[in-house]
Amino acid sequence: MSEKQRLHALDAIRGITLLSMIAYHAMWDLVYMFGVRADWYRSDAAHLWQQSICWTFILLSGFCHALGRKPWKRGLIVFGASVIVSAVTLIFMPDQKILFGVLNLMGLSMLMMAVLSKPFAHVNPYLGAVLSFVIFGLTKTVQRGVLIVFGHEIAVLPEALYANDITALFGFPGPGFYSTDYFPLIPWFFLYVTGWFLYRIFERRGWLGIFAKPRVPVLGFIGRHTLPIYMAHQPVIYAVLTVVFSILK
Repeated sequence: MSEKQRLHALDAIRGITLLSMIAYHAMWDLVYMFGVRADWYRSDAAHLWQQSICWTFILLSGFCHALGRKPWKRGLIVFGASVIVSAVTLIFMPDQKILFGVLNLMGLSMLMMAVLSKPFAHVNPYLGAVLSFVIFGLTKTVQRGVLIVFGHEIAVLPEALYANDITALFGFPGPGFYSTDYFPLIPWFFLYVTGWFLYRIFERRGWLGIFAKPRVPVLGFIGRHTLPIYMAHQPVIYAVLTVVFSILK
């Protein structure tokens, strides 16, 4: 997409969300790695903050899927970045390891939609958006071994599904599985698909132009460079906090 055609508001939304995520992760480091007491961080409000970041990133990524060129290349780059993150945490921070985190989800979702975009294009986008979001909602508690709808348990899933770390990729974590950042394909891929269908709705209705403005240079820059900033933010936060706490001792 050319600069003239770029939907700048999407960059700004991505930039705001990335800044929110950096703040959330800085608090995580303070609480879980530097021992700062912050009871509110374990509250429902903090969980809502965390979920708002996840939902926005995943929905927006799905929405923007059709805007980018070379989906295979983008998907492989993001997936490769997720492998690097997992390897680094496994080697240097095994107690805080990341397996099947959000980058892994994003990369795999991009690759899967590179295959599924053509058949999905034949689905009515309104129907597709509703069905994918309903499936997302129905499968939100799959990793806990149950399906819950409006607070009511409607089904218990077979224990055989929850076999090992491989099944964890799909949303069925085996005994002892642990990851500090865990976004399996079920349910989160369906939220990505919801975003993909929402784009088609906006395209059909001629609404994409509403994202042409406003143009916020700083947020736009952050939004256009999400991946490198994401890769760098945790080491930078940890280094800064280490220096600060060493000075305060």
